[in-house]
Amino acid sequence: MCDTLRTGTRELDSPSDPFYITFVPEAPLMSITLTASYKEMLNPPTVEKIDELLDENYELTDMLEFIDTYNENDFIAYYEEYVRCGEAIGYEAVDALIGEMGSVSDIEDCDERYQGCYNDEAEFAEDFYNQIMDIPDGLVIDWQATYDTNLRYDFTSCSDGSTYRPCHIFRDH
Repeated sequence: MCDTLRTGTRELDSPSDPFYITFVPEAPLMSITLTASYKEMLNPPTVEKIDELLDENYELTDMLEFIDTYNENDFIAYYEEYVRCGEAIGYEAVDALIGEMGSVSDIEDCDERYQGCYNDEAEFAEDFYNQIMDIPDGLVIDWQATYDTNLRYDFTSCSDGSTYRPCHIFRDH
């Protein structure tokens, strides 16, 4: 039997019981752009934009994380809008919209189109119609069907994956 076990980057002493092995998970690898050498790794226009935003007190790690998640072109074109909207309505809502639409470009002015977060589309439909008219108490309404039939064409619903009010609704353009 070997004297040490190698797990990830950490060596462990051999266990006294040969049938018992302790696994130590590796720390997640940092992306290459999250190193001190990002200036050598990124394109010059991206580095220039990072330097400009650093002068305006944007956080370097947040910018590099955005680049890792999306790409350099989206960073240059949309990062300031991403931060503005994220601070206005919450980053989980903005990220959910990007995930639903598939493009960072869809976040433009999303803070103005944001309708709120709900448990589901049915809750949004009920709230929407209660704001524009008095719904008699005696009516039984399938609010999910109402959303699916009438509102889904004018609103985008996206989930942030959380358990508390995960449904974010945005008015379409």
